[in-house]
Amino acid sequence: MWINYQSCALHLLSSPPDSPLQRGEDLQNSITMSMSTVLNPGDIDKALADCAGTFNHKKFFALSGLSKKTDAEIATVFNILDQDRSGFIEVDELKLFLQNFSATARALNDAETKEFLDAGDSDHDGKIGVDEFKCMVKA
Repeated sequence: MWINYQSCALHLLSSPPDSPLQRGEDLQNSITMSMSTVLNPGDIDKALADCAGTFNHKKFFALSGLSKKTDAEIATVFNILDQDRSGFIEVDELKLFLQNFSATARALNDAETKEFLDAGDSDHDGKIGVDEFKCMVKA
């Protein structure tokens, strides 16, 4: 087992500086590109500009066009937001919600994150599942 970890670490360290393994922005760019396959980039920009100072999830969903999408498209966005692939969007992922739409977007503050979680966490387990997310987006 140690050899596998060692070879992975060696591979990471020996990767060229411009390789995807060495550049976190490549991952962020692919996430942003994935969002733009579901949502119009202009609508994303409008939604992000609107929440520069305060965040309202309903307004963000409407301005970005997400609230008009199909369940399958909303599930695609959910899967992008669920960065750890746990099947849920947890507090740490919610805090970085806007950055999934633009790498330069701000993080949500604690109050915004709590309000966002409270709005979507209908079973009160401290995280948002895909069905909860769909309901929240369409509410």
